[in-house]
Amino acid sequence: MSDSKREMTFLLAGPERTLLTAIAARIPSGLRPNHFTVIGVLGAVGTGVGYALSSVSFAWLWFASLMLAVNWFGDSLDGTLARVRNKQRPRYGYYIDHLVDAFNTAAIGIGVGLSPLVNFEVALMLVIVYLTLSINVYLESSVFGVFKIAYGVLGPTEARIGLIALNSALVLGLPLLPWVGSNLTLLGNSAIGGISLLMFAMLVVRFGKNLRRLALMEPQFDGGGKAS
Repeated sequence: MSDSKREMTFLLAGPERTLLTAIAARIPSGLRPNHFTVIGVLGAVGTGVGYALSSVSFAWLWFASLMLAVNWFGDSLDGTLARVRNKQRPRYGYYIDHLVDAFNTAAIGIGVGLSPLVNFEVALMLVIVYLTLSINVYLESSVFGVFKIAYGVLGPTEARIGLIALNSALVLGLPLLPWVGSNLTLLGNSAIGGISLLMFAMLVVRFGKNLRRLALMEPQFDGGGKAS
């Protein structure tokens, strides 16, 4: 999928693209886009490990936040570097993007599920809904020729920033809010459950919209093979 067919509608798309382009222009020639893809995967695995180890000490949430930044750096810079060097990898990069995104989501989700923040089943529900949305993005881009990197104004960058802010609030705020600490899992389950329901509703809305759009694009046939 070429860069011209990508829709970057999330809130920080402009500033992020400017920053990444400036960084990519200074990357040594020996480093290739795939190297940064690997860095992004390592960041996701590190994030999951940080969340899982937060069951031992909440100080590990600082490590999770650092790894989220590493994940952003690698996951976002690989495609930018290919574009800056005019070495686009449309189908290859498109395939890698989706596969890596699914793995990264699972790695982070499993880590969150092993943390004291939420129950594992609730975290798994969020991962399943998110991956279903990712499949829908793939199908939309295959059918309509447009790759939507985000839904509305919220994209992966905003999600990572939100997680980092939440990690910081938990580490700094829990000692001052004992009630929150004693009800942390309940609050986490409620928040993640609400987000999952919102994402599922978003999927249903887009599914209906896509069906209506396809009905207008293609002729409908009755049982006798005639267009209706």
